[in-house]
Amino acid sequence: MGNCQPTIVPYEPFDVIADIKAIRKACKGFGTDEQAIIDILANRSSAQRQDIKQAYFDKYDDELVDKLKSELSGNFEKAILAMLDPPVIYAVKELRKAMKGAGTDEDVLVEILCTATNADIAMFKECYFQVHERDLEADIEGDTSGDVRNLLMALLQGTRDESYEVDEALAEEDATSLFEAGEGRFGTDESTFSYILASRNYLQLQATFKIYEQLSGTEILDAIENETSGTLKKCYTALVRVAKNPQLYFARRLNDAMKGAGTDEDTLIRIIMCRSEYDLETIKDMYLEKYDVSLKDALRDECSGDFKRLLLAICH
Repeated sequence: MGNCQPTIVPYEPFDVIADIKAIRKACKGFGTDEQAIIDILANRSSAQRQDIKQAYFDKYDDELVDKLKSELSGNFEKAILAMLDPPVIYAVKELRKAMKGAGTDEDVLVEILCTATNADIAMFKECYFQVHERDLEADIEGDTSGDVRNLLMALLQGTRDESYEVDEALAEEDATSLFEAGEGRFGTDESTFSYILASRNYLQLQATFKIYEQLSGTEILDAIENETSGTLKKCYTALVRVAKNPQLYFARRLNDAMKGAGTDEDTLIRIIMCRSEYDLETIKDMYLEKYDVSLKDALRDECSGDFKRLLLAICH
């Protein structure tokens, strides 16, 4: 939506043989030249990194991923391996990881599903099955419950209107329905909220929120804060924020990952990798505007070593 700038674009002139030789050399002998690996991988597009993986195998009969696994460690290794997966494969691995074992990391499900296009959702379903031999919808249905399940299942239909048309009459109707479903009476009718948030286009939702605010005298996010709780509140809040400004939503997620004690490195990796070829430059702008500190400075303070150098290189 709007004018979004990436930080990584295809590298020209791309010389895949020179790249694999340089990576091979960086892994030779005692110690690894991490900087050489960063300089190459952080400056190549995802498609170019796939070419590098294939060419490395063709020339050395050795999997690049296995080679780097044996050479690297910690968050740096995690981030480099994330870069070597095609983005959709990485996303479905993150979806599975969010549901595996005890408890579900709904924040990750929400972040990935609430910001996905219909085409993304269709690809997630297909790739999830290819990678895990499992059904994404069945897994999410089995792993969540109640209103949260209903909302995530609605998002998984991948039927959001993706036009840029705004129907004022519909916005008025939806705003009234939202008001009547929430503040207007005792108890909140979640199905109305979920249906509208999962099916309308973003500009249409923005128009709806405006009218809602005129009707109720309450910011839509405040209404969600007051009327809902727990994971459902997180889901609704994420959807509203994404509809208003997706890049600001991601900037907030990055800030949350660095707030307080400890750092959520997985979220830093996921957003910085996944958005680098779409809108990371714009996310950086939003971050600076919102927090009065640049994303790169925040990362400098929060991360260290090769992991920090890699993230900064991707941010350009």
